[in-house]
Parts: sequence; C-alpha cells; structure tokens
Amino acid sequence: MSKAGMANEVQLITYVDRLGGDFAGLRRLLGEYFPGVFGGVHALPFFTPFDGADAGFDPVDHTVVDPRLGDWASVAALADEVDLTVDVIVNHVSSHSAQFLDVVAGGDGSRYASMFLTLGSVFPAGATEDALAQIYRPRPGLPFTPYRLGGEPRLVWTTFTGEQIDIDVRSPTGREYLVSILDTLSRAGVTMIRLDAVGYAIKTAGTSCFMTPETFEFIDELTALAHARDLEVLVEVHSFYRRQVEIAHRVDRVYDFALPPLVLHAAHTGDHAPLLRWLDVRPGNAVTVLDTHDGIGIIDVGPDPATGEPGLLDAAQIDALVEHVHVASAGQSREATGAAASNLDLYQVNCTYLDALGGDEARYLAARAVQLFCPGIPQVYYVGALAGHNDMALLAATGVGRDINRHRYTGDEVRVQAASPAVVALAELCRFRNRFPAFSGTFAAAPAGAGLGLTWTDGAHRAELVADLAAGTASLRWSDGDRTWRTDDLLADPPRS
Repeated sequence: MSKAGMANEVQLITYVDRLGGDFAGLRRLLGEYFPGVFGGVHALPFFTPFDGADAGFDPVDHTVVDPRLGDWASVAALADEVDLTVDVIVNHVSSHSAQFLDVVAGGDGSRYASMFLTLGSVFPAGATEDALAQIYRPRPGLPFTPYRLGGEPRLVWTTFTGEQIDIDVRSPTGREYLVSILDTLSRAGVTMIRLDAVGYAIKTAGTSCFMTPETFEFIDELTALAHARDLEVLVEVHSFYRRQVEIAHRVDRVYDFALPPLVLHAAHTGDHAPLLRWLDVRPGNAVTVLDTHDGIGIIDVGPDPATGEPGLLDAAQIDALVEHVHVASAGQSREATGAAASNLDLYQVNCTYLDALGGDEARYLAARAVQLFCPGIPQVYYVGALAGHNDMALLAATGVGRDINRHRYTGDEVRVQAASPAVVALAELCRFRNRFPAFSGTFAAAPAGAGLGLTWTDGAHRAELVADLAAGTASLRWSDGDRTWRTDDLLADPPRS
C-alpha cells in the first residue's frame, strides 16, 4: 500500500532546535556533515510552541511553525531537499490552546465544547469501577484531570498529562481541526505524516479505549483523508507484535518497535533466535528504528496484555533485558526509567542505544548494520547518528527521564562528533545502504554461526551481513557480479559503495 514517492533511503529523526538550532541551520548541517547519508528527515514537533510541557507534543497551535525555528517556507525548503515526515498529534492538544481556553471560559456554550472529551461525554450514564479499570493508560492512574469549564467542575480526559487535553476526533470540530492540519502539511510539501498516539484516539465506553475496532476504523478514515492530500501515513503504536502486523495491512507504514529490544536481547545474551523469528513474520512496510525521541520500548516484545498470548520474549527474558541495560549503562538508565523520573511511559527504558550496549562502538555498529539490513525504511535518531552518550546533566536539570537521550548539540559538538570514527563509519554504512542496488531486491535471514546472516539480492548485486551481536562482530560482503568486496571491521573499514 506504500506509495512510490518515498525514497528507499536512510532517514534522520531529529528535533530541529537540538540539532541545527532552526530549519536553516538543520539544512546547513545536513549538507556539511551528512551529504548522501539521509534521504529523509523526520522533523519532530516544531509547532507553536516546540518547547512546551512535552517537548512539542502538546501544541498550542498545530498549524503554526514556532517562529524561533522558522516558518512554513523554511519547512518547504527542507521538503524540497529530502523526504519530510511530520507528526500529526492526533490524540490531544495543549491546555493553553485557543480552543480549550475558549471552552474553559464558555463551557458548553463554547463553539469548541464538543471538541474535547470528558468523563461524562464518554460515559453519559456514569462509569462503573469495572469500566474505569478497563481503560488502558501508559502511565499510572486514571486519564482524567479536573478543570472548571464555564465555571463548572468537570473531569477532562487527559491520556498523557494534565496539560494535554484529549480531542473528540469524531466531533465536527475535532474533524475540522485534524483536516486543517493535513491541509497545512500537504501545502508545505510534506511526504509522510506520523500519527502520534493514534491508538488512544477513540474512547468507547466499556472497552480499553486503546486499539479497539473503532480505532482501526478511525485509522482507515484518517488514512483516506491523508491520501487525498498526497500524504503517506506512518502509524505510531506501541503494542503486542501481532497487532502491529495487523495495522501494517491498513496503512502505508508502521514502526518496527520490536527490533530495538530484540537486538539488545541478542547482544546481551547471544540468543539471536527471537530476532530471527520476528524477521520471519514482521511486516515489510516498516520503518525500522533502534532509537527515537522516546525510550526503548519493551511492551512490543511482551505478551498480549488483553489475552495473555505469548510475545516474542517471555517475562523472565524481558526482566533480564531491562536489567542488562541498567548494568550496561552503569545504572544511568535506572535513574531515568519508571518511577525514578517524571513524564514516562511505564513500558519504556530511557537510555541512548550506545550506552544500552555498554558504550561498545563495535557492537553498536553491528546493531546498526542489522537495522539497515532489515526490510523497510531505516530511521536513525540524531543522538544515535552522532554516537551520543546519556546526558545526565540534562536529566538532572529537568527530572524528565527521556531527556537522558535528548541532548542539545552545539555547533562545535556536532563538528567534533561528526569526525569521530564511529560516526564516520555509521555515515558510510548509511551511504552504502542508500546506494547499493541489492537493497531493492529480495531479502533473506538465517542463522549464521553464533549469530545471524542477512542477505539482499537483486540480479547480480548481492549484499550479505553476518553479525554476532553478543560478540560485537560483523562481516559484510558485497558484489556486483564481477567484483566482490569484504570488510570484517565496520568501525575501522566501513563499506564504501
């Protein structure tokens, strides 16, 4: 179902302000330090304001570029150079938005009253304890925050934080709001939209209010609206792995959120079998990641919380995986995860991917090579692209767990890191993935020694990776039919296509 418009090349995930300072700076940085490396950019929320309560995921106005970063002409200029992915924050809007402030002032008399969900609007006949207990939320407690709307006390639906007000996407005002965002992004030349938190968008009394049949219907409707505006759709849902496979049939792309923990499991235990099983059943229309602006997801490889169906890893393996990361990071991830820091999802571990591998650059490059060989569109987070370490100073300053992996790079830091051996090697790996013709062909995965072998073949062109993630070794062989090349040290001798 994926359109032909998006290039089969590696993409960068980044905050505009934390890498480049603004849109113009980001474009200069990409051209100076990463030519040929990234064919696309996922620009994390840059709307007004980009630095709210949830790092831009709580927009006051989703149709206005924060003037500190640029304007829509700046966005269009980047979209002219690379495939551009932009978030559509489907589930909620800031409590400081003009629409919600109008409801605070006018209550049911506001023209936006139907745009926001309350306990009473979802449960007009009242909610039983059993019904409330069924609601799935990624954080402790119930998803309600008391507000006075038109002077009357109400319980407003807030899935994530009390400053992120959930939208009734079924209401005329809610639909009008979402369509206005799609229109704005389409005019700016955006290639793909990422439906942030769409799994929580539909609230149906008596259900978990997460990824229900009604949610799937809404995703279908929103996808049709996006396609009518030449926008591809990437769905962001952390959930049971079979649900991701199901979603993949209905949209252009889904995240492969199972890949990061499975690679870590193999790296820490030497057990590559769960990763190979996943490679056998995973959807091909995936966006592959090892790291993102969020933490490293765990729920994606666990059992189905609704049915208890086994996951890709069992409970003991998941517990061991989390502990391995904490030990590998010298306890830093423990300080940023769970109850230790605020603004967290319970199913994620906060840590840079390099530090989750104990800072071992050889193992890190082997893990990246596996990611780049997996079918789909690879995305590399900006901290990972610069082989960054945990930012403990930022974590201490904010107390927000995810900030451990959200460093604010200065121009000098980028210049120094871009010249480091690990970053140079990763950039060459990405260029190889972008340019070598075999990656447009047929993929195969199989055990290979103590690790795994991943192969792409397109006519005479062939690329084969043999990686042992626990040992941190990776051998790469590639051929055009007449000549064959090989490297057994990605750090010292990365491939050059």
